[in-house]
Amino acid sequence: QVQLVESGGGLVQAGNSLRLSCAASGRTFSGYAMGWFLQAPGKEREFVAAISRSGVTTYYADSVKGRFTISRDNAKNTVYLQMNSLKPEDTAVYYCAATSRATSRSSYYFDRSYDYWGQGTQVTVSS
Repeated sequence: QVQLVESGGGLVQAGNSLRLSCAASGRTFSGYAMGWFLQAPGKEREFVAAISRSGVTTYYADSVKGRFTISRDNAKNTVYLQMNSLKPEDTAVYYCAATSRATSRSSYYFDRSYDYWGQGTQVTVSS
C-alpha cells in the first residue's frame, strides 16, 4: 500500500503561481512513477503531468506545457507540481497518483494505469 497526501492548493489570482506537494508513505517511493490529474466540477478526471521513477522523464498535457513543472525528491518521498501563469480554467481538484504498472509513454496519460490516489487538493484561480 502507498498512502498519498496532497497539499498546497488554494485560491490565487490569474497569472500567479502555486506549488502542490504530494507526500507518499508506505512502500518504496522510488518504485513508483507518479502522476497529477485534475477534476473540474461536472467533468471527468484528466491527466496533467507524470514523472518516471527516476525523475528523468516527464510528460505533460498540452494545456499545461510551458506553465507547469512536475518534479520529485525520492529522498523526501515527495512529488511536486509547480504551476505558473495560472488561468481560471485551471480551477479544479488536483490529485496525485502512483503507479507501478505504467511502462509505455501512453499509459501515463490514463488514470486506469494508476494504483494509488490521494484525497485531492482544491485549486481555485480567480480572474
